[in-house]
Amino acid sequence: MNLSAEDLNLLHQAEKRLKQLSPERLRVASDFLAYLQEREENEATEELLTIPGIEAEFLEALQEADAGEVVS
Repeated sequence: MNLSAEDLNLLHQAEKRLKQLSPERLRVASDFLAYLQEREENEATEELLTIPGIEAEFLEALQEADAGEVVS
């Protein structure tokens, strides 16, 4: 992942704040970050599933891989 200077600055600020939290609040922050990550992953999956025929193409690709029909 390529981060911009602004993204790196935000990451640094978040890290500083996390280091100042009590263990209990750090656990809550970690849980919330995990929730945000899961939401982002689910949104990406939902977006992929809107592509017509993607499920069939994916299943076909899995079968080809299982059969060794791959190109390095």
